Parts: sequence; C-alpha cells; structure tokens
Amino acid sequence: MAVLALLPQIRKVPEKRIGIMLPASVGAVISYLAVMFAGREPVMVNWTAGGGQVAYCLENCGVSHVISSKKFVERLHNQGVDLQDIGISWVYLEDLATRVTIMAKGAAFLKSRFPQWVLRRAKIAKNAAILFTSGSESHPKSVPLTHANFLVNGRDVSKILGLKSNDKLLGILPVFHSLGLAGTVILPLCTGLRTVYWPNPTEGRQLARLIASHRVTTLITTPTFLRNILHQAEPGELGSMHLVFSGAEKCPQTLFDRLADQAPEAVLCEGYGVTECSPVISVNRPQAPVAGTIGYLMPSMQAVLLHPQTSEVVQDAGTGRLLVRGPNVFAGYLGDAPSPFVTIDGKDWYDTGDLVTRRADGLLTFSGRLKRFVKLGGEMISLPAIEEILVAEFGPEREEPVLAVAATDDDHPELVLLTVLEINRQQINLALRRGGLSPLHNIRRVQRITEIPLLGTGKTDYRSVQRMIGDA
Repeated sequence: MAVLALLPQIRKVPEKRIGIMLPASVGAVISYLAVMFAGREPVMVNWTAGGGQVAYCLENCGVSHVISSKKFVERLHNQGVDLQDIGISWVYLEDLATRVTIMAKGAAFLKSRFPQWVLRRAKIAKNAAILFTSGSESHPKSVPLTHANFLVNGRDVSKILGLKSNDKLLGILPVFHSLGLAGTVILPLCTGLRTVYWPNPTEGRQLARLIASHRVTTLITTPTFLRNILHQAEPGELGSMHLVFSGAEKCPQTLFDRLADQAPEAVLCEGYGVTECSPVISVNRPQAPVAGTIGYLMPSMQAVLLHPQTSEVVQDAGTGRLLVRGPNVFAGYLGDAPSPFVTIDGKDWYDTGDLVTRRADGLLTFSGRLKRFVKLGGEMISLPAIEEILVAEFGPEREEPVLAVAATDDDHPELVLLTVLEINRQQINLALRRGGLSPLHNIRRVQRITEIPLLGTGKTDYRSVQRMIGDA
C-alpha cells in the first residue's frame, strides 16, 4: 500500500533513473519498489564514497534526482559527509509523505487488494538496479543488473542455503552494496523471508539485542560487522542463530571459533562474489562448510581459470585468474569503462581479476585480487598473504583493521606497511619468516597512521592506502 501511495509522486520525476540513498530499512525497500513500479531504474547511491565520487557516479548514470531522508542526510552531515552541493535534486521521504492525500491513500488501499491486477499493469524497466563497484582501487564503475540477473542468483543462493519459511533475517548491509540489495531486499521479497532491519551495521551491541529480541535465525554480513556483533553480544543473545552468510572479505578463523562459542547452533558459510555477478559466485554448503574457502561455484554458472603469467587455461585443479559466465552475469558497464570480458573458444567470460585455487572436487579458495600482487625478484608476491600473517601475529583480537600492505608505484617497487600499531621492521619481517614467507616479502618501510581508511562495507580502501604511501 505504501508503494502504491508513493507512485504518483515518483512518476513526476522525468528521468528514467532515480537515485536512492537510504540505509538498510523498510523505507529503503519501499523506495526501491516504488521506483521500480514507476517504470524507472533504481540507482543505489554509496554515500560513504564521498561527495566527489557520488557526483561522478550519478553523472555517469544521468541521475539528477535522489530519494533520501532529511534525518539521514542531516546525520551524514553531522558525521562530516556533506552531499548537499553535488548538483542533484533531493526527493525527501518526509516531503513525499505530506503530499499523499487521503484520496490517494484510499486509492492505494483499494489497489492493494488486487495485487495481480497491479502487477499485470506495471511497466517495469529492464534493469532492476544500477550499482557501483567499490572503488577500492580505481574510480567506481556503473553496473546495470537486470531482474533476470538477480532472480537467477537468488534462486541459487536460496536453494543452497536451504532457507525456510520460518527463518528470520537481520538486514544490516547497506542497500548500495550488491550483497545488501540482493540478499536483504530482493531475496526476502521473492521468498517471503521475514526480515528485521537496522540502519547502522557497525552497532554491534544493538544488533545483538535485535537478534535476541526477534529470535533472528539468519544473518548476511561481512567479517567486519560480524566481529562487532560477536564482540559486543551478551551470553545467550545469539542462541537463535542457525546460519551466517559472510562475504566481501576473508573470514579469519577467530570468527569461526567465536561464533561456535556464542551461537553453537549456527553454521558460518563463507562465500565470494562481485557486483557484476549479482553478486554471489560461490558459497560453502551449510551441510559441510570448509573454513578458509569460498565454497563451490553457483549451479547456474561456469568458470575457467587462467594461469596468471601465461594466461593459458588451467585444467582441473590449480590456481589461476577466475573467469565466469552465466545468466547472473551483467552485460557490461555504463559509460566508457573498458570491457571486462574475455573471449575463449567463441564464448565471452567475465574476468573477475581475482586469483582462485581450485581443488580437484571443485572447492574454491580465494587467493587475492591480481591487482594486489606485485612482481619482485621474478616472483608474484601476494600482499594479502603478508597482511594475513601480520594480523594474526600482532592484532588478532582487534575489532578494527590495524594494517595494510601496499607497493610503491615505480620501476623497483618496495613493500610498505601502513599500521596503527607500534611495531618495527625487524618485528614485522621476523613474523613473516615465522609465517613461512621468503625474504622477497620483506617490508621495506613502516608508516604509522591513526586509522586504516575503510570503504562503507568495512573493507580496506586500498585506493586511499596507495595514495597515502605516495604522499609520504
């Protein structure tokens, strides 16, 4: 009914694309549906990217109107995020609500009694949403995803995870995040999964209370947000949990151990995906999850691995650059971004740019983004592997990221560590030796900072990290 009541106001926006800038909430879901049923394409705005990046993304998509909330924009302003001067027109939900007349509410109520009639008359745009890549290593790219893209991926995920009608989901991921939109908005709408929303995923104490009070069984999250919940939950508050789906970054073993202690009935299934694939590419099966892996390929997808140096196809087991294809893969970026597709034997494959190790039975392990490898002494050096060892050695109990490794951008690159910890090069390189890495992995410079730059999903913002080591 709320969606139908808003439709006349949304239809007044002349452009075919309308931005939505709202946190995880019922208001975000209603806004998404209202834009979609108005025949427009929802463009999900990532406010954490900053004013410059937001303006860049909206201009690239031709968006001049953004739906938001006055209270939310004011809260962002108080946090130092000022988006008032990015050259767009704000459409505030508070203002829309005052324009809905009693007659319009009555008409919406009557129409809501005949949903099949409303659905048959709806003229839906081709794209279900336009999202943006994280921009952790470059400018964000505009990713149009169709209804078919989301539906196929949601069907695979729902079947594999075995979601039931009596399950209850806690929705915390921002809806500008592909997993947030697909997993906590579209999936519940398509399956009838009951969902409780909370707008701030970093408030672990409040989230633990919600899990306890609503008897939440299912959580879709990232390791960063899950860590906050586990750290701040009181004994017994997470007892109703049965399934945790974690993505966006690698889940450390400490989180598996803490979840098993605080929610003994819960299974932690780690998965992997990218925005361009709507988004899940692989996930562990709840019946037999394997910690440290990203599970098995989605049933609707195909994959090949290319050797990182020769670009030859890796047969059977091995490590290589992951290429995928399937009905959940997008058709290409908006604007002038280069094509991410590679043609092999007459078929187009999406190049994820990620290195993955495949076991003989198909089980996948994420090895890192190819961009986060650097060639030193003729060897490919994994920066994530260095970070993993150092975090385990110096900061395993810290709730926030404590370090990041980057390489200088010159003919003879050197490895630089940015950290909030009081550690020196000798301690660092000794830890790397104990972790089994060769001297090629030695850190050449340590740069202390007050905090590690983060994206809105809690992942390290490596674009900012690279800029920081260049400015030093």
